[in-house]
Amino acid sequence: MPAPSILEDQPLQIAGRSFSSRLLTGTGKYRDLATMKASLEASGSAMVTVAVRRVQSGAAGHQGLMEAIDWSRLWMLPNTAGCTTAEEAVRTARLGRELACLAGQEENSFVKLEVIPDPRYLLPDPIGTLLAAQQLVKEGFQVLPYINADPLLARRLEEVGCATVMPLGSPIGSGQGLRNRDNISLIIEGAGIPVVVDAGIGVPSDAAQAMEMGADAVLINTAIAQAGAPVAMAAAMAMATQAGRLAHLSGRIPQQRRATASSPQGGCIST
Repeated sequence: MPAPSILEDQPLQIAGRSFSSRLLTGTGKYRDLATMKASLEASGSAMVTVAVRRVQSGAAGHQGLMEAIDWSRLWMLPNTAGCTTAEEAVRTARLGRELACLAGQEENSFVKLEVIPDPRYLLPDPIGTLLAAQQLVKEGFQVLPYINADPLLARRLEEVGCATVMPLGSPIGSGQGLRNRDNISLIIEGAGIPVVVDAGIGVPSDAAQAMEMGADAVLINTAIAQAGAPVAMAAAMAMATQAGRLAHLSGRIPQQRRATASSPQGGCIST
């Protein structure tokens, strides 16, 4: 009897472009560029974020970053980290498109939109995000907005033409995991565009849970970059993302209050 086949999956599709991995990764917070490069390789990620303002300013940890990455293999996702207003984010997105062009990706109009005026909890501004998204879509950008887990905002961003929505699991870099599961589930249920869970993932089980819920992808930076062994953690996150996706496609059993015997009840020996 032939062995049962593993379920086949389709590649992640964002704005008409296919990606071989559903794990997106970042380039910040690594101890050095060599560790970053090895971690990106171990993650299997096909898309990585780059903080435009930090690269442009030569901020610590970002010198030489553009030259360290093989942009013929990895798709750049410029992000507007550090922007506190819609206007700043729009200007930075334009610089990000130029940065991608300089890296040889002339057709790249992707931007991870972040508008974060709150310095303590780093929570995104919903109004500023929506305003910036509307302008960037008009300018031909493929906008991937980072948002609170707000189903109504997610719907509005989809309506204005965003390529994805990226709800946070918990605050950036906190490692608290999925504190917004119910709202993320509502976003996934109502979305007609990919949902990428971004921020707060701390361990591989968090990534697996997000994918089991039906998220299309996860974006992970701090949990890999700041791990004791970043390269090993990157590999673990890749496996967890794949396992969660396969579990989602497989279909979990219903949860029940009472136990159900796993062994047949018929034919038992009488005592």
